[in-house]
Amino acid sequence: MYKNTEAANHFMTLPLGRNVQFTYVWVGGNNELRGKTRTLINNSGYSNENHFSSVENLPDWDFDGSSTGQAVGSNSEVLLKPKALFKNPFTPGGFLVMCDTYCPDGSPHPTNHRFHAMELFNQKLEEEPWYGFEQEFFLMKPGTKTPLGFPETGYPRPQGPYYCSVGTSNCVGREILDSFYRAALYAGIKVSGTNVEVAPSQFEFQIGPCIGIEEGDHLFMARYILCRVAEHFNCDVNFEPKPVKGNWNGSGGHLNISTLEMREDNGLKHILKAVEKLGKCHEEMVNVYGDEDNKERLSGEHETSDWRTFTWGYADRGATIRVGRMTQRENKGYFELRATSSNCDPYLVTSKVFEVICLREDLVGMVAPPNSPVGMVAPPNSPVV
Repeated sequence: MYKNTEAANHFMTLPLGRNVQFTYVWVGGNNELRGKTRTLINNSGYSNENHFSSVENLPDWDFDGSSTGQAVGSNSEVLLKPKALFKNPFTPGGFLVMCDTYCPDGSPHPTNHRFHAMELFNQKLEEEPWYGFEQEFFLMKPGTKTPLGFPETGYPRPQGPYYCSVGTSNCVGREILDSFYRAALYAGIKVSGTNVEVAPSQFEFQIGPCIGIEEGDHLFMARYILCRVAEHFNCDVNFEPKPVKGNWNGSGGHLNISTLEMREDNGLKHILKAVEKLGKCHEEMVNVYGDEDNKERLSGEHETSDWRTFTWGYADRGATIRVGRMTQRENKGYFELRATSSNCDPYLVTSKVFEVICLREDLVGMVAPPNSPVGMVAPPNSPVV
């Protein structure tokens, strides 16, 4: 693919006067990200950032939903409503706008999980749910499902040397991860870290801590920025849970969760209550955590639990839920839901987990399903260390 980065950089430095570019980003009909750009004129006399510092100043827009799987051609318009604003690292002085989608009558579109997530979070704002999302992904050769660094035939060395690695033979694509990291921080994304992952050309970034709906806004925009950065390096980003078949790790979207009472003294008892609730409705929740491909990842191998069975443990990365040793020692903190997939909808997952642990009082006293070690103070053989 032909790219002329030097020419592009020249055009990116041209002055725009009062013209400001806004790229509206939304979630399409298959959980994919879409975006298009418009010009707004700053006639306020203020700097661009001051005038457009609030998302409320931005107008609604629309798009052709028949091209995104969200409408039919005879009634194609889907509305966009701006919800979160970020600086645009690709067009200096411009902005990225996270939007959600609405039908022409003003009702939320069926694919708009953000709207319903807000309804749930607003029922108990005092819970102050904090989330941190660990986004795993692969970098692929363009137009393929072959990770960067894989040989033309066969496979590279088995897993082992790649995790948090250094060296050309162990890590391919680090410059893409590092470029994304800088771009995300510039944009205002709450990206808290990155690392090279277990499989070749597999990486991870972490978003959070974020409160409530903010996690979905920042994670979706981070995914968008990553894909835009990868365009400059002529590679694809793959968020599928099990893109490389065989004896290779899949990609998860581990979700770290705490509420206000979990973070306070003696918060561990509230964490264990939340674990118990999630265990009791595991069959319902596993379909929220991801699609059928996620069930292929959740095989019970490669640091996963089997999707059919709920388990938890202290420091257990092969369980559905892991409670960290520090949380155990300090008797407060957070827990990690490891069943969520790399391509999950964060609005849907964060809000449904919130609903279960904060709003579903009917789960208290409910009998746990078989093979679900819930309600225990600690799993077997898990001493405090």
